[in-house]
Amino acid sequence: MLTKSFTRRGLAVVTAGLLVAGMAACGNSDTGDKPADDGKLTLGFSQVGAESGWRTANTNSIKESATAAGIELKFDDAQGKQENQIKAIRNFIQQKVDVIAFSPVVESGWDTVLKEAKDAGIPVILTDRSVDSADKSLFKTFIGSDFVKEGKLAGEWLVEQKKAATGPVNIVELQGTTGSAPANDRKKGFGDAIAANPNLKVIASQTGDFTRAGGKAVMEQFLKANPKIDVLFAHNDDMGLGALEAITAAGKVPGKDITIITIDAVHDGMQALADGKFNFIAECSPLLGPQLMDLVKKVKAGETIPTRIETQEGTFTSEQAKAALPTRKY
Repeated sequence: MLTKSFTRRGLAVVTAGLLVAGMAACGNSDTGDKPADDGKLTLGFSQVGAESGWRTANTNSIKESATAAGIELKFDDAQGKQENQIKAIRNFIQQKVDVIAFSPVVESGWDTVLKEAKDAGIPVILTDRSVDSADKSLFKTFIGSDFVKEGKLAGEWLVEQKKAATGPVNIVELQGTTGSAPANDRKKGFGDAIAANPNLKVIASQTGDFTRAGGKAVMEQFLKANPKIDVLFAHNDDMGLGALEAITAAGKVPGKDITIITIDAVHDGMQALADGKFNFIAECSPLLGPQLMDLVKKVKAGETIPTRIETQEGTFTSEQAKAALPTRKY
C-alpha cells in the first residue's frame, strides 16, 4: 500500500514530466520564439509632409492602395524636414521592412542613408521626387512626373499667348521648396521655353515653399515692389491660390489683370481655372499609389523593372477644367 507522502511525490513527478513534454512540443519549431512569417509584404514610406492639396491626395492614394494590395504600410510624415526623413529611413532599416519608398524633401544629401539601406539588402523606390546621387545603384527606380516637361509646357503656352506682344511682358515666379527637384526642374523648363520670346522677362522669383500661406506672402511682396506685373507663374496650385488673395486685395483681377499659370491640377486649382481666375494649368498627378504597390511587389520578387517610370499627364485651359471637374478624383 502506497503512503500518502509517496503518492504526492509521484504525482508531482508525473505532472512535471507532462509540463516538460508539453513545453518541448510547443517549442518544436524552426522559428523558436519568433512568430511565423505570414508572407505579407511590409513597405516603409516617408512622405515629404502635408504642405498642399496635392500632397494630401498623394498620401491618401498610397494608404488606400497599400490596403487594397494587402501590403502592410509603415507611414512617416517628415514635416518638410530632410533630417526627419533620414531618421525615418533608418528606423525602417532597423525594422527590417521589405521595401522602402520615399518622396525626398530635397535632391541632395541622401547617399549615406541610401547606402545603409542597400547594405541591409532593402530595395528603395523614389516617388514623385528624385535625388541627385551619382550612384544609381542606391535605388531601384523612380516613379513620378517629368518636372522639366511641366515647366516647359507652362512656358510654351505663355509664349503662344504672348506671341503678338511688342513690349516687355513682366513675369513673377513663385518657386517651390528651395533645393527640391520640382522647384529646380520646373524653373528650368519654364525658363528654357520662354527664351523663345525675348519680350518675356522674369522680373522677380522667390520661394513660396509650395504652400498657400507662402504664395500669398511672397505675392504681396511682389506687388509692392513691382508696379507692373503681367504674368504669375506658380510652381504649384496652392501657391497660386494663395497669390489670388494677395492679387484681389491689391485691387487687381486675377486671370485678367494678371495672367496666372500653375502646375498640379488639384481640385481647388481646377475650380479657380474653371472660374477664370487661373488661365492655364500643367497637370501633375498625385495618384501614384496603385503603380507604387505594383512596383513594391515586383521589386521584392526580384523582377527587372525600368529605372524611371513617368506618369501620364496633360494640360488644362478654363474650358477643359469645366469639363473635367465633375469627375475629378483629386
